[in-house]
Amino acid sequence: MINGTMHGKSYGTGKRKNAIARVLMKPGTGVITVNGRTLEQYFPRPTSVMVVKQALECVEKSDQFDITVNVCGGGESGQAGAVRHGISRALLVVDPALRPALKKAGFLTRDARKKERKKPGQPGARKRFQYSKR
Repeated sequence: MINGTMHGKSYGTGKRKNAIARVLMKPGTGVITVNGRTLEQYFPRPTSVMVVKQALECVEKSDQFDITVNVCGGGESGQAGAVRHGISRALLVVDPALRPALKKAGFLTRDARKKERKKPGQPGARKRFQYSKR
């Protein structure tokens, strides 16, 4: 694999929260397969489907590529964000001229927000035990 391309296919990795998506993109008709299932079967929420397709619609290439995604970790919204990030990176491999449009929309930036860890001596990340004055 040279620079994310192998045998006419382009590859991109996306991350969000605890989800990691590996995206393989090849010229085709616009079929998106996630973990062996169709996009609508894997993401039942319409918002998640919309998030996944955002990068393709931004550059108007939604019916030019067949996309195979392997995603693991996190929940539904984290996985949808990871897939969008991976698709954006794979699009850059196909055509580097798409970078300004994808960058402006914010699809190339890794969303670094994660769940904050629980701290010792308190019940959650920020919550403190109830204080009693008397």
